Amino acid sequence: MLTTLHTAYSDTRAADLAWTLGREPLPALAVLDLELGHARVQLRLLGASHQVLLEEERRTCSETVACLPGSSTPLPLGVAESVGDWDYEFAARVETLSEGSFAGRAQELLALVADHPHGLAGTFPGSPYAFTAMLAQRTEGQVRWRTWHAYPQEGQLVVTRTRVGARVPAGVS
Repeated sequence: MLTTLHTAYSDTRAADLAWTLGREPLPALAVLDLELGHARVQLRLLGASHQVLLEEERRTCSETVACLPGSSTPLPLGVAESVGDWDYEFAARVETLSEGSFAGRAQELLALVADHPHGLAGTFPGSPYAFTAMLAQRTEGQVRWRTWHAYPQEGQLVVTRTRVGARVPAGVS
């Protein structure tokens, strides 16, 4: 699903993004509710980027990547944590692209997510390439999502990927 977000573009620099786990739901500009197996996933586009809420068998996980006042945790390259009896893994990278490459990559990503049944993308006023896009899936008993945060004025694309799944006991493979 592709939508236009009717708000000011508030996270205008890739370096301003922060990551938090366990935050309460924030006001969203667009929401996509998904059922992935037994898991309920809510993809949320914020004026300041994204939030994913996951619930399965009375367990919950909330990931927020956004520019938020008072947030002191910068965007990490990688995180591996236990969330209840789930394993949570997060990775992020920043791609810096030329103007032409950026426009092509933006068009490709928006087309991919807009036509995907588990995808949500929102463009911000001012540039067709200022967007946040999210795509979720369930694979091998795990819920996974990817996000893309585009900063055309910097030629930067912040790419994240997350995996949440049941913890495998030590010695079991």
